Order: sequence, then structure tokens, then C-alpha cells
Amino acid sequence: MDLSNCDKEPIHIPGKIQAHGFLIVMDKQFVVRFHSDNLHTFVPNMPANILGEHVTAIEPLIGTNEPPNFISQLILFGKNNGFEQTNPFNTDIQGKPFHLIISSSAEYYLLEFEPARSDSETDVQRAIGRSLSEMLTDKNLQNLLKNSVMQVKSVIGYDRVMIYRFAEDGHGEVVAEAADDDLQSWLGLHYPASDIPQQARELYKRNLTRLIANVNTEPSGIVREDNGDVTPLDLTPSQLRAVSPIHIQYLKNMGVASSFSISLIYKQELWGLIACHNYTPRFIDYRSRESAKLIGQILSSALEFRQDEENQFIQERYKTAVDQLSRLMLKDNEIEVALTGNPVTLLDVTDAKGAVLVFENNIKKLGNTPADNQLTELIGWIKANINESVYYTHHLSAEFEQAKAFKEVASGMMVLTISKELGEYVIWFKPEQLQTIVWAGNPDKPAEVSSNGMMQISPRKSFEEWSQTVTGTSKPWGAEEVKSIVRLKSEISYAINQKAGAIRLLNERLKQAYEELDTFSFTISHDLKNPIAVIKSYAQILSRDKELKPQALKALDRIREGADKMNNMIEEVLDYSRIGRSEPVTTDIDVSQIIKDQVKDLVLVYNAENTRITIGGTPRIQGDPVMISQVFANIISNAIKYSMKSEPPVVEINGTENDLEVVYTVTDNGLGIDIKQLPRVFELFHRMDNVGDIEGTGVGLAIVKRIVEKHKGKIWVDSELGRGTTFSIAFRK
Repeated sequence: MDLSNCDKEPIHIPGKIQAHGFLIVMDKQFVVRFHSDNLHTFVPNMPANILGEHVTAIEPLIGTNEPPNFISQLILFGKNNGFEQTNPFNTDIQGKPFHLIISSSAEYYLLEFEPARSDSETDVQRAIGRSLSEMLTDKNLQNLLKNSVMQVKSVIGYDRVMIYRFAEDGHGEVVAEAADDDLQSWLGLHYPASDIPQQARELYKRNLTRLIANVNTEPSGIVREDNGDVTPLDLTPSQLRAVSPIHIQYLKNMGVASSFSISLIYKQELWGLIACHNYTPRFIDYRSRESAKLIGQILSSALEFRQDEENQFIQERYKTAVDQLSRLMLKDNEIEVALTGNPVTLLDVTDAKGAVLVFENNIKKLGNTPADNQLTELIGWIKANINESVYYTHHLSAEFEQAKAFKEVASGMMVLTISKELGEYVIWFKPEQLQTIVWAGNPDKPAEVSSNGMMQISPRKSFEEWSQTVTGTSKPWGAEEVKSIVRLKSEISYAINQKAGAIRLLNERLKQAYEELDTFSFTISHDLKNPIAVIKSYAQILSRDKELKPQALKALDRIREGADKMNNMIEEVLDYSRIGRSEPVTTDIDVSQIIKDQVKDLVLVYNAENTRITIGGTPRIQGDPVMISQVFANIISNAIKYSMKSEPPVVEINGTENDLEVVYTVTDNGLGIDIKQLPRVFELFHRMDNVGDIEGTGVGLAIVKRIVEKHKGKIWVDSELGRGTTFSIAFRK
């Protein structure tokens, strides 16, 4: 193992624990199956072999002053209410106070015993309250981080406390620091992603604090029952889990004897760490660690609030620009003029410094762009290589080597594909942003050859500053910029469909493709229904055989369920096909009644009585009542389905109107959609990666989009992973 493959190190199953405590592992029947080999160091009168014994046989030796069956009672309470309600349980072993921490891992319960006294003389739990108000005194993000490290250092007394922020590529930077005066500052230093590999970052999301009490003590092995099972014991939730030998060596190379970290979470992802180093061994008891975790949680909330506030401001600025361009496109006869010839242009929907519109065999440039001959070559590369409807990179020359010639104006590029067939695009450019990154040692030297000729597994022995100038990259494209472009794409497509008519080649091809798809889907779907009915009928006949075993009957039930599922999918494909061939019968529609009926039915279907559904304005619209009912049924059912795991699930339905259109929005607080998936939301048979086992065929939203377009309306989506989704539908008056 060296740093070239340490991202594969199985750190969650080390087979050892840190030696300052001991571990006993029971199965669900409370029978001991594992224990740490230092057990008898802490409990000398424990029998030599307790493997296979029921926990009641050892309880009196662990908790001499505890009531009978206290461990099983703790586990029962923790199963019903969460182990965070029981942890830590105060007990004493050999007359010394200990904390018992219980967690669940697969089919086992982990019982971890740690001393209940810290090396620190500070009462961490009391000091936390005073420190939180000091942390949050400044609204400036950098000052907030600086205040935080100072307060954490004053509370836990470590020699050095840093806030370590992760970049998108996994490498980290020290963005705030409080250290003893005799220590060299590490503020601003960068560390390669291999220092904290991906699997370690995932564990930091699960375990919000991590203590390494003494890097110089030997970890204790885990003794297991000799029953032939060699499955490693998963110590993911463990407090005592041993540390990777690579990381131990890494800390030793820095002279660090003890470390403590608190995770910082933003949008359910690991934003960074409060990383604490001490140059002598230092133990912090469980209660103090839990109190310190509160600092991380409050700082995480403050970070999220500050970032959301900033994102909201940016989002409003981009939204205003997209709305103005949308109005201009519908008002102006020339889409090119609407996008490039007014005070608000394509440049206002992102933070790009240059933009190019390639439309109807013309190229229109705005701001700083590559030269004409360079653009011609770049557009040719885009046609040959870019298949996504929205593509972006902040390191263009890494993808298109010729871009090095114009990296000063176009190191970053975002492409919105209007029509790949016609070679029509909007392209935005960001200039090169030279960066000098100061690394803590050369990041390109992951391992060294030791005196015996073997590769050294330690990351680096030298942590001297090593500077690297990064060229050919721009400021990265932000999530709000990508959302803005996705929205603009919808507005451009809508304007083109309204104005271009039959003269545009793209519309002709789309029409032909739709007709062919309709014919194909209708024929295939119709031909498939008969064999599916036969499969289901034979399965029903076979299930009447009373001599069949339960396993066979279960298989027949699965066959019938599969046949029903396929039949439902075929019906949806037929619906999609029928909509393509039929024209809406337009009347004045009372949308309020449609929504109320759909909500009432869907709450019963999904057993969603606990979902908080609010209905705001419901202005009337013109349309086909059957088709419009299908639109709201699909959108509202998705909102209910994908928010059911939220606490509490919330769905909001609201309609507004102006002189031109009526806009309905359906908002939920559910799973959300990855920003990279947004351009494909309305594609036929496309489902998001995070839907899991939630039922669906991937046809519903394609049907919705087709119905809305039949009504000369438009539909778009705004979503954020883990934060919910908003679908907006605009109907023309």
C-alpha cells in the first residue's frame, strides 16, 4: 500500500482498535462473538474465553454497580429511540469511571468502553456554550472561520486548530488557523487529495468527530469466534476504530502525537474539517467530543446560511436576466437580435466575459472571445465531440489542446446546444485565472524508496512549502450559472418553436421523428400486450396447483407482478403515442377543482396523510381538461412520491398570472435532482440515479412535456440534490 492506491485501503475494517479503550461485540441474540485482545488489561477478572457466552454472564464483571440485564435494556431502548439517546452510559470498571458507547453494525452490536476522564483540564461541555456566541459574532465568512478556530482551540486546548476545506478535486486547503506562537503557520497551504482519500472522506460524513489519542501506541487486535466465518467486522460506526497505518505514519512525519477532527457538512456533503493537532498525546472523553461536535454542526449551519444567502442573490440576478431575454425573444422578430442586441444580453446570464451565438449560419460575438479562425476550429470540435445539451469545463485546453493558443480569453467554456443537427450553439467563455498554489511538500511525490529498497508508505517526510503555478484554467462554473443556462435553453427552445414554424429544418426533422416514434411505439406496444396477457394467464393457472412449494408460488407471484408492471409501461407508452397524434379540445378549465381532486386521490394512493400539502392561487386556464388533469396528476404524484422520506414531507402548489401567461409551480422538499441530470429530466424513459426503488417508468414527465407543448405552453424545472424540486408550467392566455 502506498499513496498511489491508498484510496482503496479498507479503513472501515482494520481488524483493530485504538488501545485507550476496549471492545465487546455481540450478535442480535446478545451472544459475544468478538472482543478486543486488550479486554483483560481493563477487566483482569474476566474469564479467559467469553466468546459464545451470553452477555448476562459478563455483565456483573463490567458494571459491578449496575442492575441486572442493564446492557440488554440499553440496547432495547436504543433500538426504539436511537442510540444517541443512550450514549454514553456512565459506568465504572475496577473502580474507575468509564463511558459505554453502543452502536449497531450489520448483524452485531458494538459495545465500546472508554475512560470517562479527559487529559484536558477544561470543562469542554461548559466552555462550548460561551464559545458559540463568540464564533458567530461576525457575518463575514472568513472572519467566521477565524473566530471558530480560535474558540475551538481555547475550549479543547490543542496546540494547533485548523479549518481544512476540500476542493472539488478532493485536495484540501487550510483556510483558517489558530496555533501556539512557537509553531510555524500552515495557513494557506494545500494538501493533495491522497492525504485524505475518498473512502476516508465518506467516513467523516458518517462519524462527525474522530479522535486519535496517541499515534505511538500499538492498536489492539480483535479476537473472533472460530466458527469458520472470516467476514471482516465492519467498524464504520466505531469510536475506537484503529487508524490507517499510512495516516499514522503521516502524522508521525509531521511530529503530531494526537489529532482530533470535527466534520463540517454543507448540503449533506463534506465541506471540510476542523482539524486539531497536538504534539503530545491527548485524550478527550466521549461527552466532550459530543459537545465539540455541536461546534461543527452550528458552524455547518452558519456556512450553509451564508452560502445560501449568496446563492440567492446570484440566482435572482441570473433569473432577472433570463426573464428579460425571454420577453425580448417573444417580442422581437429576430431571436439573434433579442439575445445580443439589447442592454441585457447573453453575457448577463452567467459571469462569463465573452459569448458567441452560432445561429442560422451566423456567428455573433459579445465581449472577449477567441479570434474568428480560432472560433471556426473550436466550433468544429464542438460539433464533433459535444453531445450534451449543456456542457461546461474550466480547463478547456485539457479537452481541446488547440485552446492553449487563446487560454487568456477562453480557459473556461460553457456550451448550450440549440440544435446539433443545424450546428447552432450558444458558447460562453471565461478567461484564464492564474493561480499559485502553495503545497505542503511536493504533491507529485506520493512515496519514497527507503534504505532497504522498498517503497516508503508514508506520504511525505518533507512538509516544506512547494509552489505550483496553475495555468490554463478559469474560475469554475457555479451551480447557479448552470441552472441559469438550463433555464435559458428552455426559453430559447420555446421562442424558436413559437416563431420558426415549418421553415426550420429542425422542426421538420423533429416532426418526422415524432411520427416515426409514434408509429413504432404504438405497433410494438400493441403487439406486446397479447404475449404479456398469456404470461400472466399461465402464471395464474400454475398458481392453482396445490402441490407447488411456497418458493414456486412466490416466483409465480413475481411473474404476475412483472407482467403487470410491463403492461403499465406499455399503457404509458401508448398514452405518449396517442398524445402525439391528438389535438387538445380547448375549453375554460377550473384548475382548482382538478388539483383538489388529484391531491385527494394521490394522498390515498401513496398513503401520504402526513404530507403537508398547501394549495395557493389557482387561476383558470384554457386547455383540454383531460390532458391538463394528466399533467397535474404526474407532477403532483412525483412531488408526493419523492418527498415521502423527508421530515416532514412538504408539497406546495401555486398559480400566478400576468398579462401574457398563467404560471403554476409545484414545489417539494424531496430527493431533488443532480444538476447534471436537469437537461434530461423530460426525456422518454429517463429516470434519475437517486430514485432507488421508488416506482416509476420514466414516461410520465415526457407525457407532461408533450401535453404542455400541445397547449403552446412551456415547462421547466429547478432542483437541487437533497433540497427538493420545483416544476413550473406556463400556459399562454
